[in-house]
Amino acid sequence: MTQTAKYEVTIIVPVYNEEDNLGRVEESLSAFLPRCVAPACVLLVNDGSTDTSLEKIRAICARQPHFFYLSSRENHGLSTAMKAGIDAAESPFVGYIDSDLQTDPEDFNVLLPHRHDYALVTGIRANRKDTGFKRFQSRVANGFRRRMTGDTATDTGCPLKVMQTAVAKRIPFFDGMHRFLAALVSLEGGRMKELPVRHYPRTAGVSKYHLWNRLAGPFNDCFAFRWMKKRYIRYTVDEQSLPSPATN
Repeated sequence: MTQTAKYEVTIIVPVYNEEDNLGRVEESLSAFLPRCVAPACVLLVNDGSTDTSLEKIRAICARQPHFFYLSSRENHGLSTAMKAGIDAAESPFVGYIDSDLQTDPEDFNVLLPHRHDYALVTGIRANRKDTGFKRFQSRVANGFRRRMTGDTATDTGCPLKVMQTAVAKRIPFFDGMHRFLAALVSLEGGRMKELPVRHYPRTAGVSKYHLWNRLAGPFNDCFAFRWMKKRYIRYTVDEQSLPSPATN
């Protein structure tokens, strides 16, 4: 059992070459934790950073008692970093926020009150501060994804989410999965709720997304999702004779 089991929420923060943002991450999240509506910790997931991010992460976790970290030598991508964090979390709920802090940790308190009733509670970025071209890319990608998957999510790219950990651990993960969380949760029979959250421009570091991985990646992933949806295995166990270890 890991330290995360002592908390109700584990906030997962994937990190890839964000050395210039980690000071703000520490300041913002350490200030938020005492005000969180549920006992929460922070899990920083270093995804093969080639700058000084790992060194900064180690230092943050050494001085912040409610911060923990995982680290991989290789860069595997956002979906894998999220999966690593979810696999490690032993709290009943997991949160997710990007390390660029274009969303506000304080808005977890907008999402968390609904955590018991919905498997996924996700933000909708109000008054987005991205460039017009970036918003256009997102509209095209989201529109195509909705037509292909049938889910009703408005803003799948919003980097502020809360999930029930038991559901998050069951959903199938694949590269690009973070764009399909709402659709994947629906495969598990989970309900989703969307709420407006604040959005800010990036102040440091470099965005990891561009035209190709915003459009071509989601295009291919939609076909993969449709294939998986038709073959997805669901079952329930209504009766069993397997005793628990405690009874032996």
